[in-house]
Amino acid sequence: MGLFDSIKDYFNNAEFSIAPNKKLKTISTEFKNAFNLSLIFYKGNMIADGDLTLAGLNRRTSKEVHTTSKEDVKIKGSMKVKDVEDLFEKTYGVKVQIKDATGKTLINNDFTLGKGSRL
Repeated sequence: MGLFDSIKDYFNNAEFSIAPNKKLKTISTEFKNAFNLSLIFYKGNMIADGDLTLAGLNRRTSKEVHTTSKEDVKIKGSMKVKDVEDLFEKTYGVKVQIKDATGKTLINNDFTLGKGSRL
């Protein structure tokens, strides 16, 4: 079953268009719909308010959030959790964590998104 799951994960992908005025909770909802996992945004070391936008988050943290990034973010179910978290950090300068669908348990960084969604 592992090989079949890996193949399925490879073809399960989503592309996110992240605009500075998009609310964090909207981005998280789109992520959950695509991967059945929770995407949690942080403002420093605290969970960010979901009603904030990326631009709003930029005004409320000392860390610069890159809200004008022109880089296309493509996320696939075959990507490792750590790689997705690093992608948000590198592209937008924002810290995220990926948790299970309930938002209670962190997914192992070495798991793919697909494997994490099947736990």
